[in-house]
Amino acid sequence: MAITRNMDPKKCPMPVQDPMERRNNFDEVALGYTYEMAVNEAKRCLNCKNKPCRSACPVQIDIPAFIERVANEDMEGAYKIISQSSSLPAVCGRVCPQEKQCESKCVRGIKGESVGIGRLERFVADWHREHCTEKPEMPVSNGHKVAIIGAGPSGLTAAGDLAKLGYKVTVYEALHLAGGVLVYGIPEFRLPKMIVQKEIDNLKAIGVDIETNMVIGKVLTIDELFEMGNEAVYIGSGAGLPRFMNIPGESLKGVYSANEYLTRINLMKAYKEGSKTPIKHSKKVAVVGGGNVAMDAARSAKRMGAETVYIVYRRGMEELPARKEEVEHAEEEGIIFKTLTNPVEVLGDDSGEVCGMKCVEMELGEPDASGRRRPVVKEGSEFVLDVDTMIMAIGTSPNPLIRSTTPGLETNSRGCIVTDGDNGLTTREGVYAGGDAVTGAATVILAMGAGKAAAKAIDEYIKGKK
Repeated sequence: MAITRNMDPKKCPMPVQDPMERRNNFDEVALGYTYEMAVNEAKRCLNCKNKPCRSACPVQIDIPAFIERVANEDMEGAYKIISQSSSLPAVCGRVCPQEKQCESKCVRGIKGESVGIGRLERFVADWHREHCTEKPEMPVSNGHKVAIIGAGPSGLTAAGDLAKLGYKVTVYEALHLAGGVLVYGIPEFRLPKMIVQKEIDNLKAIGVDIETNMVIGKVLTIDELFEMGNEAVYIGSGAGLPRFMNIPGESLKGVYSANEYLTRINLMKAYKEGSKTPIKHSKKVAVVGGGNVAMDAARSAKRMGAETVYIVYRRGMEELPARKEEVEHAEEEGIIFKTLTNPVEVLGDDSGEVCGMKCVEMELGEPDASGRRRPVVKEGSEFVLDVDTMIMAIGTSPNPLIRSTTPGLETNSRGCIVTDGDNGLTTREGVYAGGDAVTGAATVILAMGAGKAAAKAIDEYIKGKK
């Protein structure tokens, strides 16, 4: 059917909760497109034949094809196209940095704003969840078994792709709930846990088994997984070991890693009245770091009742690595950005509680190895920030448990598993790895892309053994 294209240079705005209301609750900030909004936005797509947007998608969704279905009001058809490539569309539609990937290649972005690809993916996934009662078709078994370590985005993607090919897949998750960073790291107001659980239920419906409370390296080793009849193992265990600055005072009460702080809130529901998980109800909070995790921690602290919340970042606003949307939402909610600032000491009172943070002002010098201008200390700029809580959000690295219990598994100086190219093959035959366990902390969609590539390589490896 011929479509009348919408040539509006701007994308349809996303409806959101009012900032002054949402900073007091953990309900989802973005409310999602209506049916009419989605169809209208889809008509902005020119349905390019060379599909530049698809080339920038780590899981290679046929973006113009699914958007064309939305424009034609075939929402279930759109979902089927997305689900051919993505096992977690409702998740990706919410947390994937589309502005740096698919949307950055959109032709409409040359003379205006790109098509709202992520917003349309979210709409389609939500529409399917709310309207479709059909159960997924169970794949025909091929008689082979594969083990997956970690039920985060990388492991779940690999599990879904392998299950669709007929493999008997068992996912081993260390925590008591599947989802990895999707459940312990990303707050409810960005990614409702009901959405994550539904995506996991879809994987279970096609035969994926998930065993929780299974710490690989303690309960079972990788060698034992092979002894259980698995022909390949995929390590998607993430990077959950927090980094600190190693400055004086980091052991004081009131200093958290962002991982711990967010896990207490997201996974253990410390924000709910009557929660048994202890967490400090702070008045003045400093979050050190400038990425999405820092934004999540700061915005969560505000919702936990903090009167003042600072983002302390050693570079400027232009260098913030967090998504633009997350920065804007944080500013709207009253988060104060102390950029070109670096902590040098955490100060404590007589009871061992945080009572301040000694900082220095920074200025940007010559570019460093990453290409960003290196921050250098401004002489004589020392000052004290009045805070009672400090949250460190400066990155994470892989937990050493798996590498320390798996002979022959090579890791680099940062503790990340070494793999051969894009297929995820490690230095152990039949053992593959991907996501944050290989790259260090990165995005959900890149972890999913790694899981997808490894699933393809595992399939080829097992077929090659016949």
